[in-house]
Order: sequence, then structure tokens, then C-alpha cells
Amino acid sequence: MTRRTPPFAELPTLPDRDEHHAWDVWGRADEIGTLNLIGPAQRLAAARTVRSGRMVSLTLPLNEPDPGLFDERDRFQHVVEDTAAGHDDKLDGFYLQGSSQWDGLRHINAGRHGYWGGRNETDLATSDVLGVDRWAEHGFGGRGVLVDVAAHLKARGEPLAPDEPVEITAAMLDEVAAAQGTVFQSGDILVVRTGWTEWYLKLPAAERARMRGTIGDGFACPGLESAKEMAAFLWDREFAAVAVDNVGVEVFPVNRAKGFLHRRLIALQGMPLGELWHLDRLARACAERESHEFLLVSGVLPLPRGVGSPANAHAIL
Repeated sequence: MTRRTPPFAELPTLPDRDEHHAWDVWGRADEIGTLNLIGPAQRLAAARTVRSGRMVSLTLPLNEPDPGLFDERDRFQHVVEDTAAGHDDKLDGFYLQGSSQWDGLRHINAGRHGYWGGRNETDLATSDVLGVDRWAEHGFGGRGVLVDVAAHLKARGEPLAPDEPVEITAAMLDEVAAAQGTVFQSGDILVVRTGWTEWYLKLPAAERARMRGTIGDGFACPGLESAKEMAAFLWDREFAAVAVDNVGVEVFPVNRAKGFLHRRLIALQGMPLGELWHLDRLARACAERESHEFLLVSGVLPLPRGVGSPANAHAIL
């Protein structure tokens, strides 16, 4: 792979913290972060992975998880209204990050150092800067690569427990990719399967209800290790975005001694993070055709000042 960005170790650090940032890689005025790694060449290469034209949805229905996992996010109301010609409808109380979604660059800051590019709260309050509409305008799509950790561990007799805080390390991602025959390319969208969403969908209603409001208070699930080494791995492989089928990309509960991967990736590296993706259909399709690469397209909302967006993502195989 020919590098197009400086190595993680050569990125500057914040003035008073040993945390690397990429704010100057595309200039402080940049608003799309690592999506800069996807251009016409990468889209053409992604299109060449299509063999059958089969299209696979990668997202949950908008009303899942049900009930929502966060107390402050009530379930939206879908209201259908009669019109003279038929019907209109609307969603009331709809949280854009309540189901399969992308976290945008307005979502997380690096403390007093600010958001992507070093922007502060005033910058966000007085302009449309860093809204998810910037991603929509650029186009959110490229070569997707599924790293099926759940299938790999199951095959070797060590199934991944969906309700335990198992850390998926950089070494594990490389191991699974090698076992699949997957070679990463600059600008790839990394998709990681733990099996969490399909496990959740099979839970009885009472168990789902007990899970609501436990994020940060007893909730546990597998996810990416939150250490700086993971941030370095994702940057140095030049992934344009990362999506996982768990609640928050990284492992829960977060190991505070290792840090918060969201802060490193979103605020400091400008990397979109996808959460709660539904990947079992994709996993089966990739296994059938013995290839884990595909064209990935995501219909991000053209919402000015948008903090996040439903993913509305598909793999074209």
C-alpha cells in the first residue's frame, strides 16, 4: 500500500497531552476528515469488486434497538397524516443516532482542545461547520472490507461472548484479515463483525428492557480496544471510516486507563465511526463468495449542522 498520509508516530501531539492529531494533514479548514482518502480512483477500484450486483442492507430497522439503549433517547413516534391525495408522514422525537448510524465530526471533542481541526463551541454554534451534510456532499462510499471476527473465533472453537468486554486488538484484526485473504487498501471502509446485533435481536423482550439505561452502568460488549495502539493501527492502514455491529465501536465498559477511542478517532483523526450495524446477512454472503470486499454505499443525510446520521448503508457484491 502506498502511503498518502504521514505515519501516526509522526503526527504532532496536543500541547499538553501525548495524543496525536491529524488536523494539519488536509489543512485546518478541512471538514470531512478521513473521507478525503476516498476519491474517484478509490471509487472505481471499489466498483471493480462487484461481481453479481447483489445488494445487501447493512443496517437495522429504524425502530431497533427496541427499547432504545439510552434513557434519554425515547422511541420516536411515526405519525401518518391524511391528505386530500392520500397520506403524509413524519417522525416525532427521532434521534439520528438511535439505530445503525454514523457519528459525525460535531459529536465528540478533545476536551478544551476542541473538535476536528481545533474548532471550539463558538465555531459550531455560529456556523454550519463540520455538519454531516459535508460528508453527504462529498459522497460516502468506497471499498468496504468485512473483518468477521465472530466467524473467525467461532471456527477455531473460541466463540465471542456478546455480553462480555472482549477487546479486539489490532493484532486480531490483522489475523482475521489474513485468514480471510483480505488485503487492506488505502481508503477502505473497515467493517467489523462481533455478532452483537444478531444476538441482541434474539433476546426476549424482558432482557432487552433490562438493558436499557445500562450504558456506563454495567453494560458490557465486545469491541475494538480503546488504546492508542488501535488509533495508530486504524490511521496507519489509512481507513476512511470504521463501522462495527456493537453499541459504540470500542469495547464496553471503556477502560479509562487506555483512553476513549471515540475522542481519538473523531476529534483528533477525523474518522467517521459507525455503530449498531447489522452484519449477519453480509457475513453469509461474503462466506458464500469467498471474498470479504465489496462496494459500500451509505446515504448520509444532507443535514446542515448534523451531529450524526442514520447509516442507510448497503454492500453491493
